Amino acid sequence: MAKGRRAPDENLVLVALAAFCWGLSGGIAGILVNAGWDATVVAFYRGAIGLLFVFGWLATHPARSGLADPLLWLWAIIAGLGVAGNFTFYFVSIENGSVAVAVTLMYCAPVYVYIVSFVLKLEAPNAYRWLGIGLVMLGIVLLTGIHDVAASGITALGVVAGVLSGMCYALFIFGFKYATLHGSPQAVLTIALAALVAILSWPADLDQVAAVPASSYLWLFILLGVLGAGVSFFLYVVGMRRARPTSAAVVAMIEPITAALFAVAILGETLGGLQLAGMVLILFTVAALSIGSTAHD
Repeated sequence: MAKGRRAPDENLVLVALAAFCWGLSGGIAGILVNAGWDATVVAFYRGAIGLLFVFGWLATHPARSGLADPLLWLWAIIAGLGVAGNFTFYFVSIENGSVAVAVTLMYCAPVYVYIVSFVLKLEAPNAYRWLGIGLVMLGIVLLTGIHDVAASGITALGVVAGVLSGMCYALFIFGFKYATLHGSPQAVLTIALAALVAILSWPADLDQVAAVPASSYLWLFILLGVLGAGVSFFLYVVGMRRARPTSAAVVAMIEPITAALFAVAILGETLGGLQLAGMVLILFTVAALSIGSTAHD
């Protein structure tokens, strides 16, 4: 029994490590875009290097892959569209704002899902959820400085891209959830990241793509791919098999907090008092909504 009681905690540690890796990847991306690398190129390499990792995972664990099932391919490609948009818009938001703002806007994904669900009448709204959405909207106003754009230094493109990154993240989660009903997570991630590479091959600056292997930033691109789309996905998938969703919702806050601290310590970014208050309001409200949703399911 003692061993059984420890297992959820051990799996939660894996989820926490995954969130930490994603937080670091946001900071690494900030270094790269500040150095002049195009956001689509950064997203392309994050996905391409992550693809090598998950393909190796699939090759060493091919059992019950589901690769012969057309529905797995359909949902995995939808997940690939989501992750391609998530990576790209996230880095565009960093490029036109800051790491802390971009990662917090992306973290609002559950709220975007609620709004779409209400509009499409897939889910019934209630006072608790409307209050949560209202608090997140208030947090976004404070965080992004919409009330004082000149002082915040964040462009409209940075805000829109941050919101779109969260929406695309929600699409990835949606596609991944349904794809794994038909096959293994490693098969789904391999197809999704292959789709990402194919999609971003078109808008990416090919001259920059070709320049990466010979550049002094190659090690950062590798680190970004391994942490941001390789090791992190493996840790998250394995950890979530037995971790409590309610606990995982709280642990997931490690990602935006890590990214924000990295940005302040390494990139020299700063957050004003109102921005910091907005960030805290968003993080805790989203976590509370996630916990509340799990409790009512």
